[in-house]
Amino acid sequence: MLEIAGSIAAVCIGLTLGLIGAGGSILTIPVLVYMMGVSPVPATAYSLFVVGLTALAGSMTYMKRRLISYRTAVMFAVPAFLGVFAARRFILPAIPREIVQVGGVLVTKDLAVMVFFAMLMLMASVSMIRKGKMYAEGQAMKFNYPLILVEGLVVGVVTGLVGAGGGFLIIPALVVLAKLPMKVAVGTSLLIIAVKSLLGFTGDVGTMSIDWLFLFKFSIFTVAGIVVGSYVARFISAVKLKPAFGWFTLSMGVYIIARELLGHSS
Repeated sequence: MLEIAGSIAAVCIGLTLGLIGAGGSILTIPVLVYMMGVSPVPATAYSLFVVGLTALAGSMTYMKRRLISYRTAVMFAVPAFLGVFAARRFILPAIPREIVQVGGVLVTKDLAVMVFFAMLMLMASVSMIRKGKMYAEGQAMKFNYPLILVEGLVVGVVTGLVGAGGGFLIIPALVVLAKLPMKVAVGTSLLIIAVKSLLGFTGDVGTMSIDWLFLFKFSIFTVAGIVVGSYVARFISAVKLKPAFGWFTLSMGVYIIARELLGHSS
């Protein structure tokens, strides 16, 4: 029964990513950990593959409609990949299995990953709930290459640590710093997420045991979801969907923090 629920959730991940261009990938870790029984650290690797493949499928639609800025994608994706690679190869392995004891809570590597991820969910929810300002278009701003490079690196490190695509960070950056129209920003974001996530995942292939059959099965459902979501997005306003999904993400973030802290308290 839990497997069926997980498969449905996988479709919802792709559907959300296709509809609003961000946020869907942030559900991948909770689904993998709580519904599919994958441990947190391997789940971050699995998430990179699932999110990358799903975003790549979604970006195809935008490529056909010529709604991708390839120059911006390259500028953002190169430092993002370096950030993902550094996080997967050096930062994550350097974190000890047991970090510190705080009161009655033993902070383990798995706990730290999940709580950091939940904090990221809270940040994502705020950006989706807030109306308009972050996504306003048409501002007379310079195409800011240095800031795009810096944000690409930061998003890459975050992606590498928690396995989320970071679309909620990328899209505002593309709209504000690169002055891209919203639809072009969504398409460009999907391509960036695909490239950095899939390349980042290659760093885990030789360092951990991977259940390829499970990974491909799960990915099929998410890809199906994003294909449907990308089509439906032509008829539904993402502006109206973002706040509702933001509140859902907020509640999920609070739930994860409460569950993890209570589960590790002695």
